[in-house]
Amino acid sequence: MRVLLRNDVQGIGRRGDIVNVSDGYARNFLFPSGYALKATEGMEGQATAMRRARDLRYAQSEESARVQADALREATITIAARAGSTGRLFGSVSVHEIAEAIAAQKGIELNREAIVLPEPIKVLGVTEVPIELFGDVSVSVSVEVTSAS
Repeated sequence: MRVLLRNDVQGIGRRGDIVNVSDGYARNFLFPSGYALKATEGMEGQATAMRRARDLRYAQSEESARVQADALREATITIAARAGSTGRLFGSVSVHEIAEAIAAQKGIELNREAIVLPEPIKVLGVTEVPIELFGDVSVSVSVEVTSAS
């Protein structure tokens, strides 16, 4: 069955695409969920308009991510945390604290899922933290954890 996707469906297609799916998948999942409409001959114009709007939003989001990446490139974010005499933190610095510090120091609000931190930072010093802003736009930020007195 040919359907026009109203939303992105992983493994099937993106919004505005006309795709072929099995009848049962369309009737039992896509139509009740509102993810798709049955494609007719007159829907080609609607599909083109949906794809154009999708591509425009994608381009705007990518440009916004590039501007943020330029602002964060070569940046050092400083976070004060309590530490013992050996340099080990009493707690840890997580993605949440890094996002708050970037917002406070650089004025850039980031989605916490964009910050790629395999495990929280638990020692004093400088750590390179990659940030995946959008698609292939990513930047690495130096996070310096200092001792709070």
